[in-house]
Amino acid sequence: MVKLRLKRCGRKQRAVYRIVAIDGRSGREGKDLCKMGFYDPINSQTYLNIPAILYFLEKGAQPTGTLFDIFKRAGVFYQFRKKFN
Repeated sequence: MVKLRLKRCGRKQRAVYRIVAIDGRSGREGKDLCKMGFYDPINSQTYLNIPAILYFLEKGAQPTGTLFDIFKRAGVFYQFRKKFN
């Protein structure tokens, strides 16, 4: 199963996360299928590639809890529902 989750980058005590599609059995630092943005919790910055995210959600990818909250704030699920209505 494909999951949408965060992949840790950046230096020590200054984490930045990439939003990636990855096989559910892979570890946190495993090989990703597609990079779809980044999340910086310290500066509260987020960049999302919405078309890529919608593509993987259509194919059945499951976001983790943290990404679910990020997507909800960004309105990704609103666009996802709008696409099918």
